[in-house]
Amino acid sequence: MSHSATDSLGGTPESLEGGTGASQDGTAGASQDGATAAALSGATAAAMSAAAVGATSGAAVAAASIAHDLAHAETTDVARPLVVALDGPSGSGKSSVSRQVASRLGLAYLDTGAMYRAATWWCVHRGVDLTDQPAVAALVAGMPLEIGVDPSDPTVHVDGTDIAEAIRDSSISTAVSAVATNLEVRAELRRRQRELIDVERTAGFSGGVGVVAEGRDITTVVAPDADVRVLLTASEEARLARRAKDVHGDADASSVEATRDQVVRRDRDDSTVSQFLVAADGVVTVDSSDLDFEQTVQAVLEVVERTGQR
Repeated sequence: MSHSATDSLGGTPESLEGGTGASQDGTAGASQDGATAAALSGATAAAMSAAAVGATSGAAVAAASIAHDLAHAETTDVARPLVVALDGPSGSGKSSVSRQVASRLGLAYLDTGAMYRAATWWCVHRGVDLTDQPAVAALVAGMPLEIGVDPSDPTVHVDGTDIAEAIRDSSISTAVSAVATNLEVRAELRRRQRELIDVERTAGFSGGVGVVAEGRDITTVVAPDADVRVLLTASEEARLARRAKDVHGDADASSVEATRDQVVRRDRDDSTVSQFLVAADGVVTVDSSDLDFEQTVQAVLEVVERTGQR
């Protein structure tokens, strides 16, 4: 089973730190059902195991309950996959929380923010002026991007180059809004994101069990039909402290100020083309301002358990 997905055209992480607050008819038919059941059973076992390791009792119970329901959702037909969409501002903990939720539930994990960062890296690497929107859009349309969706080891490759670390560099964080606010780029990457989500509904890394997808536009534009839609938010103070600790290893006044541009300006710029500060109808808000990492994961798992099971 492939652990990554390549876009058919071939061509943000939002870190969460514990303690300071939060910084997924006939023989042929019988064969297909058997294969799906096997994949489902494996993913469920992994999810239940993950739920029992290093989790608070509440989160473990929630994850195990959801995994059990996924395994027994349908006995006469193939269980419907679970799609969880999670949005929120910079520094709210979208990436780290989504990865943990996906791991505990045996789902794939799609970091859409990494796709915008990869597009930014590709443009810079190819020497394209980020203010030249038509040129940027044309280059991104042919970007040979491969995104790995294993929550334990998400990967990002462009043209065969591993750029998972490079796209987290502060230079990319500073420049990404210029690409993320390009409407043609957004349309292209949204298309690719929908394709990656659709793969996990039937096959892919999860074997058709589903995916936790996080990032801008996920709950409203990319996957408005997701089974669970969550807006993960936090106060500006908490988000700045988390991002400062992630980038600089400390949340003192100078570190917080040094990361303010990455968090506040990026959200301001991105909000001109995407809605992620206020929950849309049907989207559940989880405020992590006063929650640590594990508490935030548990809160999201509880939302999944309450709203995502059929």
